[in-house]
Amino acid sequence: MATKFTPLHDRILVRRIEESDTTRGGIIIPDTAKDKPQEGEVVSVGKGKINEEGKVRPLDVKDGDRILFGKYSGTEIKLDGEDFVIMREEEVLGIVTGAAKRETAGARR
Repeated sequence: MATKFTPLHDRILVRRIEESDTTRGGIIIPDTAKDKPQEGEVVSVGKGKINEEGKVRPLDVKDGDRILFGKYSGTEIKLDGEDFVIMREEEVLGIVTGAAKRETAGARR
């Protein structure tokens, strides 16, 4: 990514991880039948959320984490021709650990 983007406060920048194009049985799934992936890789994170006492609470997610998020979470943006989602940390459902690496949305081109 040529452009440097740093989210503000408790926001994170996420690159979606694409689902497989075929099922285990070898059936090819067309793009029109696929849902948007709800799994992504954290690209960049903000400094954290400011609490009532004025102190910054750092985020639980960090760069490189694989996360799950809701279907309608965040706002889709385009940076340097690549699609990303920017969302608040509270929209993250969980962090995925120990899963096999999958192809990210922009890596197939």
